[in-house]
Amino acid sequence: MYLTKGETLFRQGEEGPLFRLEKGLLKIVRIHEDGSQVLLNLIVPGEVIPHHSLTSPKEYNGSAIALLASEVEKIDPVKWYSSLDENPKMYKEVAHLLENKLRMMQQRINQMSILTPEGKVLKLKEWFASYFPDVPVEKVLTQEEIGQFIGLRRETVNRVLKKLN
Repeated sequence: MYLTKGETLFRQGEEGPLFRLEKGLLKIVRIHEDGSQVLLNLIVPGEVIPHHSLTSPKEYNGSAIALLASEVEKIDPVKWYSSLDENPKMYKEVAHLLENKLRMMQQRINQMSILTPEGKVLKLKEWFASYFPDVPVEKVLTQEEIGQFIGLRRETVNRVLKKLN
């Protein structure tokens, strides 16, 4: 399945299949009652989402939206969960998927613990370039989203990006 930039893969609160991101980049956003959005996560190639449904089904915690043209594989939940029951070694694959995500989240926490705004932005740029070397993060995420992702106000992100460029 192919998604164009801005296309929604699934919506917060819906129930449905799992997906493996083959190419591209997705963002997971939580939409509040007033319509405001908060960036919760970025999904990179190789991840299976939603993470919280890898061993049992649960409604989507946020909406998944393509930030770049993306290719995803739809995973039938009945087949996925029955394969876990039939082949307990599949749980090792699930453990590796979660371990990789946990390591990515640890990097994010490390980025947020850097004291200077410039350091936080530089670490994000470095991390992003490790997945998408030809695309600057500021061309994909808004300044508001960058701020949400690394714990800075949009105004600070704007000032830092001007200083770095």
